Amino acid sequence: MQKDYPVITLCGSTRFKDAFMEAQKRLTLEGNIVISVGLFGHAGDREVWEGMDEGTLSKTKEMLDDMHKRKIDMADSIYVINVEGYIGESTKSEIAYAKAHGKGVRYLVEPNLI
Repeated sequence: MQKDYPVITLCGSTRFKDAFMEAQKRLTLEGNIVISVGLFGHAGDREVWEGMDEGTLSKTKEMLDDMHKRKIDMADSIYVINVEGYIGESTKSEIAYAKAHGKGVRYLVEPNLI
C-alpha cells in the first residue's frame, strides 16, 4: 500500500486489451494504484515481435514474464482479467506466484461462476 492507496497489478491474456483498459480505469477511480502490462502482444502491439529472431524473441518474452512478476512483487494484490473465464498458462503461473507471495487475488469473472 502506498499511503492510503492499495496497489493492484493487472494480470491476464493481452488479447483482452479493452478489458485491461476498462479495469484500469475502474480500479483507479475506486482509489487504487494500478500497475498494468507494458504492451499488448496479442492485441495491437504485434509489431514489437516483427523482425526478431527466435533467440531474441525468446529472451524478450522471458524478460517480460519476469518483469510482470516484479510488478506483482510491488503490489498488494492482483486483479485477473479473465474474460469469459479464460485463464492461460502464463496467467495461471502469475496467480500461483501471487498466492505463494501472500498477495490477494481478485477476478473479473469469479472462477466458481464459470
